[in-house]
Amino acid sequence: MSGEASAPGASPRAPRPGTQKSSGAVTKKGDRGAKEKPATVLQPVGEEEPKNPEEYQCTGVLETDFAELCTRSGYTDFPKVVPRPRPHPAFVPSASMSEKTTLDDQRLSGSCSLNSLESKYVFFRPTIQVELESEDKAVKEIYIRGWKVEERILGIFSKCLPPLSQLQAINLWKVGLTDKTLTTFIALLPLCASTLRKVSLEGNPLPEQSYHKLMALDSTISHLSLRNNNIDDHGAQLLGQALSTLHSCNRTLVSLNLGFNHIGDAGAGYIADGLRLNRALLWLSLAHNRIQDQGALKLAEVLRPFELTHTEVVERRRLLLEKGSQERSRSPSSSRHGDSKAEREKNPLMGVSNAALAEKSDKTSTTKTPKGLGKKKEKSGNGVKKEEKSGSGQSPTQGTPKKEDATKVGKGKVTIPEQKPSKGKGPKTGNKEKRSFLLESELVAEPSEVLSPLLEPAEHREGKVFMPGNKVLLHLNLIRNRITEVGLEGFLATVQHQAQFSKSKSASKGPVGLLCLSLAKNCFSPQCPPYTMIQELMLPRDPISKAKPREEETTASST
Repeated sequence: MSGEASAPGASPRAPRPGTQKSSGAVTKKGDRGAKEKPATVLQPVGEEEPKNPEEYQCTGVLETDFAELCTRSGYTDFPKVVPRPRPHPAFVPSASMSEKTTLDDQRLSGSCSLNSLESKYVFFRPTIQVELESEDKAVKEIYIRGWKVEERILGIFSKCLPPLSQLQAINLWKVGLTDKTLTTFIALLPLCASTLRKVSLEGNPLPEQSYHKLMALDSTISHLSLRNNNIDDHGAQLLGQALSTLHSCNRTLVSLNLGFNHIGDAGAGYIADGLRLNRALLWLSLAHNRIQDQGALKLAEVLRPFELTHTEVVERRRLLLEKGSQERSRSPSSSRHGDSKAEREKNPLMGVSNAALAEKSDKTSTTKTPKGLGKKKEKSGNGVKKEEKSGSGQSPTQGTPKKEDATKVGKGKVTIPEQKPSKGKGPKTGNKEKRSFLLESELVAEPSEVLSPLLEPAEHREGKVFMPGNKVLLHLNLIRNRITEVGLEGFLATVQHQAQFSKSKSASKGPVGLLCLSLAKNCFSPQCPPYTMIQELMLPRDPISKAKPREEETTASST
């Protein structure tokens, strides 16, 4: 009976819903049943669907909503919502600081003694700090640090955070998250405004290291910080698989901070595997980890042309086949204009020529064709499409029989991305990419396959297929690891390749590779030749180093 007595005292409004729900019980069991009913109502209070907080309609003012929901859930002492303290633009004189401290002490004197520790360490009291928009004072960012966020508090957040229409970031520092509460937190994120793009969970080590759930395919997070979470090679493996696998990849995450963890060579290899087919991540920090030369070499390898595995080659050919079938399905009208005899000849050969074409186009993607032939194919319009038939046996340079197969639109379009670029001497990147984006907008169905990095133009050397490598990653931070000159040689080869690649693509648009590579404080001398060469190659690419001379020129001209 003691629990039943304390329940109404904890929340003055508690009896209201209790009596409403127990009205039927009063008629059956009398007053005793009415008294027992609030105890059963209060047990789930504070969880995801408590009775009393459901009646409250949030106003969009976090301070008011959070206080009211905590009170209705039975909390008597809960964190206050306060503006995040901003650093002073200049040093504040000691007199004003002492005055401010005196004001704080006076404000606290009503609840505690001035001599108590609580009054001296106001900063460490549990609070919810908020960053406000300068114009409309709407909550822009939320900072919670140093106090345990339990399931009940997350249940309250799930009600008071969605009305915040300008919320952009949630920062949880050392809040005692568990794998269970992380799952609850992840379920809360889709309820928030679409402007929420940044999540920081630092100092929250989890036994199961389930941080990869924040990078699911349906996640909308663009910036994720997981510093100081004791992430080891197993956790890095889960994160690498979340970045990309053979059949899926994350397309929303732009920056990932994994600094101050326990990632070694194996973990760095898993992250490198995730970068093979990821074309969204721009910024990656692996600073203050345990990465040595083998992990560094794996990271450097994926940033320049790398060899596809057998499984990746098989998947690439499958995607080429599906791409061809999609193009056939979207162009039935052009095939109707051909004579029926050609169609009858085409149908029995459809599967064979298509399969042969995918393999042939994969092998001949880097072979150069004469300029005249490329132009002839373009002028003849559907003449290009005849090459499909040649895919089952004929040479792609035989143009005459292709004109007879003007109705073979579907098959021919598979070769268009491979053959059109052969007009010029350069790589076959541009036209194929343009064609891929065109198909994406026209087909709508399964655009992810059209945009797969496995469909990028490949290079064939000695019977092996090489992809161009990840040129999307712009910033890589490997400060304070255990890399020696052996690992530096790998990054030197990468930087040299990317520098040459960016010169050849200077007139065209597209990613050109790393703009910032941080390798300081590792196990090599800052004066060693590989490191010096890397710095010299990266200096003209670094946008920050480019901006400094401009600022100096501006100040010099103004003076």
